[in-house]
Amino acid sequence: MGSAAHAHNVDLNERPDPDKVLVDIANYVTDYVVTSDEAYETARYCLMDSIACGLMALKFPACTKLLGPVVPGTTVPHGVRVPGTKYELDPVKAAFDTGALIRWLDYNDTWLAAEWGHPSDNLGAILSCADYVSRRAEAEGKPGLTLRDVLTIMIKAHEIQGCFALENAFNRLGIDHVILVKLASTAVATKILGGTRDQIIDALSHAFVDGHPMRTYRHAPNAGPRKSWAAGDATSRAVRLAQIVLAGEIGYPSVLTAPKWGFYDVLFKGQAFKFQRPFGSYVMEHVLFKISYPAEFHSQTAVECALRLYPQVKNKLDKIEKIVLTTHEAAIRIISKTGPLHNPADRDHCLQYMVAIPLIKGNLVAEDYEDDVAADPRIDRLRAKMEVVEDKRYSQDYHEPSKRSITNAMQIFFTDGTKTEKVEIEYPVGHRRRRAEGIPLLEEKFVAALKAHYSPAQAEKIVALFSDQKKLESLKITALMEALQA
Repeated sequence: MGSAAHAHNVDLNERPDPDKVLVDIANYVTDYVVTSDEAYETARYCLMDSIACGLMALKFPACTKLLGPVVPGTTVPHGVRVPGTKYELDPVKAAFDTGALIRWLDYNDTWLAAEWGHPSDNLGAILSCADYVSRRAEAEGKPGLTLRDVLTIMIKAHEIQGCFALENAFNRLGIDHVILVKLASTAVATKILGGTRDQIIDALSHAFVDGHPMRTYRHAPNAGPRKSWAAGDATSRAVRLAQIVLAGEIGYPSVLTAPKWGFYDVLFKGQAFKFQRPFGSYVMEHVLFKISYPAEFHSQTAVECALRLYPQVKNKLDKIEKIVLTTHEAAIRIISKTGPLHNPADRDHCLQYMVAIPLIKGNLVAEDYEDDVAADPRIDRLRAKMEVVEDKRYSQDYHEPSKRSITNAMQIFFTDGTKTEKVEIEYPVGHRRRRAEGIPLLEEKFVAALKAHYSPAQAEKIVALFSDQKKLESLKITALMEALQA
């Protein structure tokens, strides 16, 4: 009788061991030693690129209106500096502000697989927690963190977010990819703030217990600017969860696997997460940089195709009969849209818009998504002539681990029966396969952003800090955050 009743008791209240996924992440964050020079070098470029993106975003009032203390006038002793501003905030709000700045223009690094995302979004939590603990430590005469420590943490946050993304499509369930920012940031924020392995496990369980943003703000008919601050929100939530656990709050060990009430059953159709590879330094080494254009990454090679065809079409725009865009399944699902585009956030996630602009003017910059540019009637005339078709090979190579291409092709047909050649580009300039070509352009992007924001002397000082890998790694994070203050 007792055993039968026991068997039917689904609410058996024996506390289980923590789920393996949580343990694996905590072990990686705590124990894994990064040995890849390529990963550290790429992390330095990633930090430069992310700072550049944040400084560029400061020109946009839609972004800056969200920055600063929750209560105006609040001061925080040993507060966290927000790059490019005068703000010194509490770590949670600083993580939001830094994360929102880096992400705002859709110009920071990218990772594409079953799930998409931008691993440098985690810098909101990383820079915030690193500056916070280091300022406090140094005020007590103890050493804070160096940039070597920060680059190591960046590599690990990239890896956690990216390895989840390889095989697990949250987007297909309507969950936004910033869940992975919250997850990776929670793991590393807990570590930076002094958490143990067990506290990292507990904090991660809280990250999964949370509600998770829906993707609706990225898609027609609801696309809007929340997509520019969603990652800031996720990375700041991670800092808050780390603080809660470090205050002594318990975790929820079978948050993923608990029957009926766990994440897998509630939100993941009963499926467990799949992993293609163990955590190492793969993601940082292979990360994609958005160097040339502030455009959703699935469109980068399409924009490049348009620029290549621009000289042939710039004087014949009114003679175009049709434009055939050949692309991969993910691009069609995320950024192919017809009909009216309502705001900049809508436009920078429209493949047809992002291709029309360079065909008309020979380049694409962040300002091209604003209302004044969008009012040009030629844009919608060109969009109406575009056909978007999938090439199954492109879709296959997009997921193929040895290629991970993001191919687009374009051919333009004219009313007189002539046509351009079909231009096909497999790898964008920010791809690992084009690093030699891309890095000098990334450095130009960094220097230009610094010069546009700071005095010449301050810009030169910051450039010098980043000029040498070893020199940068030995720098204190507090010195860098101070140098970046407005």
